[in-house]
Amino acid sequence: MPAACDNTVDDIEDIVAKGTSADDIRHNTGYKHVVPRAKRLTKMDRTKNLQTDSFIPGTQRIYVKTWGCSHNNSDSEYMAGQLAASGYKITDLKEDADLWLLNSCTVKNPAEDHFRNEITKARELSKYLVVAGCVPQGQPRSDYLQGISVIGVQQIDRVVDVVEETLKGHSVRLFGQKKAEGKKTGGASLSLPKVRKNPLIEIIAINTGCLNQCTYCKTKHARGELGSYPIEDIVARAKQSFEEGVVEIWLTSEDLGAYGHDINVTLPQLLWKLVEVIPEGARMRLGMTNPPYILEHLEEMAKILNHPRVYKFLHVPVQSASDSVLMDMKREYSQADFRHVVDFLKQRVPDITIATDLICGFPTETEKDFEETMDLVEEYKFPSLFINQYFPRPGTPAAKMPRIPAQQVKKRTKAVSELFQSYTPYDHKLGEIQNVLVTEVSKDRQYYVGHNECYDQVLVPKDEHLLGKLVEVQITETGKHFLKCALSKNVFRPDVPLPLKQGQVSGVSQIQTSSKTNILVILSFIVLVIAVLVKLQTLLFSGTQALGELK
Repeated sequence: MPAACDNTVDDIEDIVAKGTSADDIRHNTGYKHVVPRAKRLTKMDRTKNLQTDSFIPGTQRIYVKTWGCSHNNSDSEYMAGQLAASGYKITDLKEDADLWLLNSCTVKNPAEDHFRNEITKARELSKYLVVAGCVPQGQPRSDYLQGISVIGVQQIDRVVDVVEETLKGHSVRLFGQKKAEGKKTGGASLSLPKVRKNPLIEIIAINTGCLNQCTYCKTKHARGELGSYPIEDIVARAKQSFEEGVVEIWLTSEDLGAYGHDINVTLPQLLWKLVEVIPEGARMRLGMTNPPYILEHLEEMAKILNHPRVYKFLHVPVQSASDSVLMDMKREYSQADFRHVVDFLKQRVPDITIATDLICGFPTETEKDFEETMDLVEEYKFPSLFINQYFPRPGTPAAKMPRIPAQQVKKRTKAVSELFQSYTPYDHKLGEIQNVLVTEVSKDRQYYVGHNECYDQVLVPKDEHLLGKLVEVQITETGKHFLKCALSKNVFRPDVPLPLKQGQVSGVSQIQTSSKTNILVILSFIVLVIAVLVKLQTLLFSGTQALGELK
């Protein structure tokens, strides 16, 4: 019996049944094989450019822009770290970048206006675009955000996925909360790769969201309810940072004092664990805490703020000194509560710096209310005072209240600003001998910037050997926002390794990053060669067809 493949069927149309008439044309085809006829290229076909997909993820340049608080800055550092670890080049040159990653702030109208303007510019320059932060999280249906890829505030660990899809021409939106055992957590893992803006400073977000319902605040819409990181995760991140040459850690969140209420731990418990791992000569700065949640920890907080490795600094926003306005804001404390916090800490932590915030022109603020705020500033003469005009934020209860005339708001803002500028808080420190931890460069690049134990800003003579070191100085000049100094001979290097280089990825070895980058370069070269060969083959084929037509 012959094998099934002994007879070759040239084409399905050539099959002739046994009962078919002898006159059927298929009995007399005169050919053995069916040969497809090549399509003749038209003039348009010959001139059309060949479209090939040569996209290799991890080879593009990314520009990262951040607005807002230190929590936002930490998020941007994490996103930049993941992108850099995947081979992308982080650049400060926006015009040269392939994609812009814009991390927004929703606290005030001007910040959102700048964010919107940057989106417009990116579109004008035909840049790929990904947005993040509190604006898209809090108002995702905004018209100017349509068609743009979005990363939610708790989804920053997915930034590489979103960027890759965006570079392919897709629009991706990732929102949602991180949860563990059904409860909201602090967010993406603290162990993710990071590119620190300043290799000497590590910003650690210890929790996200808050317990308040302030009537003017839009951030609550974005960050949501309180979600705290476990103590062990925060301590592990701090230890890793010091192992990478960091000399100063900042603790940040929407409300430091609320930390742990959701996971049955307290802020002092966390701080005592952190103090244990801070090396000699390094320091920790605490961030912002609202009065209600720090009241219950004042005794322990005073002890912690007196520790030599903790700055004697705390940011406690008052917003208004009027109990009536505070009630309308739903701030959940009184002027007396705020005074108690400040007086208690000033009494037990010598020379402590208390920073605070004011909102001028809240809708229900009367002239009498404003005078109470002026009296508070006059009495305490806060060395650091953040003065803000009230801006109605969309979707907040206060936005529905009748507004005070804009000119009146500006007048009040000007009055409290003039009061703030009328006093100099550092005159009594002239001539003092202080220890200063040097971590930054001044904006005019004429000095290095360090901070003494009270976190006062000290301008230090520019000597490259001083960065990252604890320096003994004598204060020679005082200004409104700074101290100037002369150096002594005592310079101490904190007990940490040398810091990472600018732009180096935290938590990822340089060998890993270099190997990945080399692989991507090789792949890019291979794809380029293939594309060129395909193009040449197409051109040769087109030329052959053209010659055939001439013949």
